[in-house]
Amino acid sequence: MSRPLNSDQFTLQFFQQRLALRVNKTVIYALALVTLLLFALMLWSLFVGSYQLSIAQVIATLTNPQPGSPSSDVIWLFRFPRTLAAILVGIMMALSGAVLQNITRNSLADPSLVGISQGAALAVVVAIIAFPDLDKSYRSVLAFAGSTSVAALIMLLSHSKHNHKPMRFILLGIALSAFLSAVTTAYLTYGQLYQASAALGWLAGNIDGVNWLDVKILCYSSLCLLPILLIQSRAMAVVRLGDTNAIALGVNLDWMKYSLVATSVALAATATSVVGPIGFIGLIAPHAARRVCTSGVMGHLLLSALIGGLLLLVADVLGRRLIAPSQLPAGVLTQIIGVPIFVYLLLRKKTLPSS
Repeated sequence: MSRPLNSDQFTLQFFQQRLALRVNKTVIYALALVTLLLFALMLWSLFVGSYQLSIAQVIATLTNPQPGSPSSDVIWLFRFPRTLAAILVGIMMALSGAVLQNITRNSLADPSLVGISQGAALAVVVAIIAFPDLDKSYRSVLAFAGSTSVAALIMLLSHSKHNHKPMRFILLGIALSAFLSAVTTAYLTYGQLYQASAALGWLAGNIDGVNWLDVKILCYSSLCLLPILLIQSRAMAVVRLGDTNAIALGVNLDWMKYSLVATSVALAATATSVVGPIGFIGLIAPHAARRVCTSGVMGHLLLSALIGGLLLLVADVLGRRLIAPSQLPAGVLTQIIGVPIFVYLLLRKKTLPSS
């Protein structure tokens, strides 16, 4: 149900007005445009690769699959799950970064910068090298445990009796991230060649090789976590006003921040467990969403999610095309693109909040 407010806004109401969202028309137009770009890029992703397919062949295979035919096998067994995995991982990393930036009120927060992705990476690499026969399905549990442990440690170290220190959270996360990366590298050095090679391939953030089981894991995780984030969005809007105002409005600040960190960790850990560490999507997508249009928390989260999926899919497609027939992992490309953007944001005076 919707109720118009003025020419630029209207309100969506659900569950007998228990949930109401104020929506700006500009946000709707931006979401529609990014969605169209995403669908167009999905189609392009399905016919890009070493096995040449035309757009007509791709459409025919999607609408009328012929099991056993080369084009059907290439699309349904390889390219389609890879495309969906890239979009879902991009969505989850973007939302994780957007949540972190909101609760820390720091535009430099990102799961790949504050140790969350590195905690998941270390746990999975240890499992690959020390327990090579361990079933792949356990990676999600290990990644979540590693990320949760790192996030809990950072929250504990950055907590102050008088207030929360957003900048301390970021700096501690960066330091712990560097430490975990060093430990991971040292562990790879002493591992067996085969296991170390498999772990290195996973650490590069390679989307190649995902299957429909991976897509199901990402879908189920998204279906569980996105409604939680929707419920938390109203409190996130209050947290934007500052700790004092949030407490005055009745928000349990400690509980809310810990629950938001848990949601952010779960999103990043699940995505990392499937394809490996993907850097800077959680940093770039929320910034791009703010540049596209000004919106409330929910609009910003939705736009960040779609832009994150679009960015990672672009990185994956470019990785297949730049040095064809060889491939560049999508995680490598996001690092190459993300580092200059991070330096640019770091040098901008207005992105350096006080602690």
